[in-house]
Amino acid sequence: MPSDPSRVAIVTGGSRGIGRETALRLAADGLSIVVVYTANEQEAEAAAEEIRGAGGQAAIARADIADENAVAAVFDLAEETYGGVDVVVNAAGRMDLGPIAEYDLDTFDKLQRTNVRGTFVVAQQAVRRLRAGGALINFSSSVVGLAFPGYVAYAASKGAVEAMTLILARELRGRDVTVNAVAPGPTATALFLEANSEERQNELAKQPPLERLGTPDDVAELVAFLASPAGHWVNGQRIRANGGII
Repeated sequence: MPSDPSRVAIVTGGSRGIGRETALRLAADGLSIVVVYTANEQEAEAAAEEIRGAGGQAAIARADIADENAVAAVFDLAEETYGGVDVVVNAAGRMDLGPIAEYDLDTFDKLQRTNVRGTFVVAQQAVRRLRAGGALINFSSSVVGLAFPGYVAYAASKGAVEAMTLILARELRGRDVTVNAVAPGPTATALFLEANSEERQNELAKQPPLERLGTPDDVAELVAFLASPAGHWVNGQRIRANGGII
């Protein structure tokens, strides 16, 4: 894995799932990585060690992404360690499912705090600090369009992410920085598997014409393209990566 410290990526939620695969994939393209985690330092360090073991550069940082001071400290670390920030991947999130009639409002507030406020706080630092040629990649969900019952709170949070993404792309006019949202469909991550029964997982796997669940690798490849110079003409978009579910 060649190391190119001239480009630097911050990946929130980088200790597991899509975030981890994205961190590894960007490192394979030569970016220095800051793996941001909330609680599991061991998994974050394992991801960083995998990058280092392949010849790349990686640091870890703990942060509640909804805490503006903690997030600012992550960007400070990236700048002090690697010289700047070129790519920000907003992959951290939570998924709590249930019909609106029975949904616990404390759970609703926690979900919105992570998925909406957290995305906003990370994006705020990103738009202040990304260098020219950079990319901010947020995470939405295909469920915003698919409208699965039981996903109302989660879909609402991701709809907010899509709105932020479209507006931020326009607010950054003249900066040479792209802003896009990746909206995965059902993807076999720990977050998805924990939130859905085996019966539901099998049902969702049959829906795409490709007849399988997505994998973290599927999504990481798309993120890597959007983060690369090859993807720089894609801007202000929401891209559904779901195998063709309609």
